Amino acid sequence: MEMTKKGVFYGVGIGPGDPELLTLKAVRVLESCHVIAAPQTKSEQMLALDIASAAVDLSNKEIVPLFFTMERDKERQRAAHLEAADRLEVYLADGQDVAMLNLGDVSIYATYSYLMEIFKERGYETVMIPGVPSFCAVAARLGESLTEMNTPLHILPAGAVPLSEALSMSGTKVLMKSGKRLHEVADALDRQGLLSHAKMVKNCGLPDERVCTDLYAQESAGYFATIIVKE
Repeated sequence: MEMTKKGVFYGVGIGPGDPELLTLKAVRVLESCHVIAAPQTKSEQMLALDIASAAVDLSNKEIVPLFFTMERDKERQRAAHLEAADRLEVYLADGQDVAMLNLGDVSIYATYSYLMEIFKERGYETVMIPGVPSFCAVAARLGESLTEMNTPLHILPAGAVPLSEALSMSGTKVLMKSGKRLHEVADALDRQGLLSHAKMVKNCGLPDERVCTDLYAQESAGYFATIIVKE
């Protein structure tokens, strides 16, 4: 009896927001996969799907919404990852390739990586399709290079690192997911004498994109706020 060939689990980086930043390879993979997995918020928004749909016709695809908790509790996160993997395994076991959308690049703070490890353990082939990282798009939007020769580049999750320690490192600092701690970040930058060196872009590549050069002037910033500190 011939066994059904297992499907491939693709992680597709779709860039930070501008549909024109999808790579040709990302477009090709999305066109070839019948099943598209898309992260969904509690309000049922699927931002990654909206971005990808503006670059690729996904009208005839099977869309599988996936909900991932934003809580820091590792057990709850693991449970959400396993639940998502179980939903997608139905298709993979049937021989269908699945493409999971991921904002930015699929290797940087990517939810795909957790599911990838689960499917590797279960014996499935996994493939990562890189995308334009949000901080690279932010640098381009600001018209600035991130580094020069021999200059270090530090990519930091602003909500999960000691700011004073992080900001004392030499080189360019990229503070991702900065929105919820915006005023705290501004205070830390001010204490280090770096406030005038910091610029922020909110929702880079999206219709409501905004460049901010005065962090204290901002009442708040959402999840997709990236600060670049270049000395």
